Amino acid sequence: MSSSDPKPGPKPGPWPPAPESSPMPPSTWAKRTGFRPKFSGETTASHSGQLSLPASARATPSETLPDLEAGQPPLRPPPVSAGEPDKAKNDKPPPPPQPQPPGAAAPVKRRRDSDGGRSNGPDGEGANGSVRRQNRIEETVEVLPQSMADDDLAARNLHMKYGLRDTPGLVPIGFYGLQHYLSMLGSLILVPLVIVPAMGGSHEDIENVVSTVLFVCGITTLLHTSFGSRLPLIQGPSFVFLAPALAIINSPEFQGLSGNNNFKHIMRELQGAIIIGSAFQAVLGYSGLMSLILRLINPVVVAPTIAAVGLSFYSYGFPLVGKCIEIGVVQILLVVIFALYLRKISILSHRIFLIYAVPLSLAITWAAAFLLTEAGAYTYKGCDPNVPVSNVVSNHCRKYMTRMKYCRVDTSHALRSAPWFRFPYPLQWGVPIFTWKTSLVMCVVSIIASVDSVGSYHASSLLVASMPPTPGVVSRAIGLEGVTSLLAGLWGTGTGSTTLTENVHTIAVTKMGSRRVVELGACVLVILSLVGKVGGFIASIPQVMVASLLCFMWAMFTALGLSNLRYSEAGSSRNIIIVGLSLFFSLSVPAYFQQYGVSPNSNLSVPSYYQPYIVASHGPFNSQYKGVNYVMNTLLSMNMVIAFIMAVVLDNTVPGSRQERGVYVWSDSETVTREPALAKDYELPFRVGRFFRWVKWVGI
Repeated sequence: MSSSDPKPGPKPGPWPPAPESSPMPPSTWAKRTGFRPKFSGETTASHSGQLSLPASARATPSETLPDLEAGQPPLRPPPVSAGEPDKAKNDKPPPPPQPQPPGAAAPVKRRRDSDGGRSNGPDGEGANGSVRRQNRIEETVEVLPQSMADDDLAARNLHMKYGLRDTPGLVPIGFYGLQHYLSMLGSLILVPLVIVPAMGGSHEDIENVVSTVLFVCGITTLLHTSFGSRLPLIQGPSFVFLAPALAIINSPEFQGLSGNNNFKHIMRELQGAIIIGSAFQAVLGYSGLMSLILRLINPVVVAPTIAAVGLSFYSYGFPLVGKCIEIGVVQILLVVIFALYLRKISILSHRIFLIYAVPLSLAITWAAAFLLTEAGAYTYKGCDPNVPVSNVVSNHCRKYMTRMKYCRVDTSHALRSAPWFRFPYPLQWGVPIFTWKTSLVMCVVSIIASVDSVGSYHASSLLVASMPPTPGVVSRAIGLEGVTSLLAGLWGTGTGSTTLTENVHTIAVTKMGSRRVVELGACVLVILSLVGKVGGFIASIPQVMVASLLCFMWAMFTALGLSNLRYSEAGSSRNIIIVGLSLFFSLSVPAYFQQYGVSPNSNLSVPSYYQPYIVASHGPFNSQYKGVNYVMNTLLSMNMVIAFIMAVVLDNTVPGSRQERGVYVWSDSETVTREPALAKDYELPFRVGRFFRWVKWVGI
């Protein structure tokens, strides 16, 4: 009953109460009762994924839930007038709760567990210390608890074996560190196995780049866990940098080069572009501009942008698997069986098949291919697999050269020729070459990489930390990622270094959130990078197996991107349309650029799986400024760039409530002052932060 009624209303009776005069408008009725309509799936999606609240901060039964589509904030019931007989007296107990109608949402706060499910919180709050919620919806849904005692923190993180600041014993640290990095093996090693052959590099070049990648990954991970976000996130060669690297590699000016000169020259071009793009990202973070950009980055933006990265490589995946289909398909089937059908099988309380799906499937397939090779399945009389195809004269041998090259496991001599010790050093490929057009492309890509990292920070903090980081911590982490990518450019990994998206999945599966585990694994990674045979072993992985694993990894990358929608109202028509438009045009617009000016019978000088990356030579932009043509044709042919532009424009211009959009919640400065757990999670070590307390935009 509204407080504006002139006469007292009847005592509480059956629900819903009959209107006294005229029917009440639906919106007012909905606000009073807390009823949430469920038509067209508008409000059937999840809570925006924020932190679960203690009992003192959860909603009471008298607090209504927000009207998402109308963007109305939840309101407390209006004060009851003095003349109403049902007013609660101080000396009388509160009336019993009324029965809820069918379809009415129970006034219960919900939170997400680590795998995206829901669990119900208590529906009441204590009599003392009740936290009064504000009238704004972001504070209603995303309010942070005012106290976080050790017991509360332990209760929150029961799903994790070790929390962010936990330090297990030496044996658990070693075991879980090895497990953590092995589960992400594909993300760490597969990128150099793609770009180095595309540059014309030899097996020796592949092993050197792989060793360099392992070395840089270890160093940058240690820097990030110490002076970045301080979350247990592995840094590495993200797939975000793969498409622009392939576009630069297949630039028209590099088509005339051949052999080792081609590899070194293109690597120096990539180094120059990565260094400039990384410097731009560092300025973006340490200047505090990232704190402003965070207002534009939400789950509805992150999801299609990251999903478009995985979808963009469909032309590379199975076409290369088909070069030796009996090996490639077996590899794909094994990794799918381990990751899906056997994922719940535990051995010594560890889901071995789910955690080690990639290395297990690789080992089994590699062993089977080795047996087939030794049995002579891919041996043809008078044919040598080590002879280049251009030098083969016999038509009989030419027919089977592709099969021998991709199916045999002994065509690579990287393991035998690799030295036992090799120290990666900066500028090992020569002085970087700086060109403004490739540098501008990498600057745009660094923004996409920052968007990817922001999603990883938020998701991982909900798993392992007491609270999300502050915008200053996010800016600090993005700035450090720029510095670490600059190191990757100086050492010559071929790509930038950023937070690997697969971190979130690995943490949720292994339930290991200790930063000490990741730091020890990073130290081991640095040591392994100095053993040349390790790089030679990885470089000898057959290319078909690499393509098979990439099919799985890119599919995982796409799914992890879309999983960010669980923080928003995924059933909202607004979000469905925005994500759908972003994904569709991220595939359609680049296809227009990639197909422009290419006739069906044209004889291109690159394999079919590299054709999407030669758009700079035939794109629709054809002005008198060749550099501008290169930049525009290259950027607009990248799926992730189109997805990001579409999503960020639509999400920030189409009206929608904060809960519907799933706006990311970051801790604020007031929370830092009253929550010691937040400072312990994110403050810089060795009291370094006290020298930079005046720089509020890059710290807590």
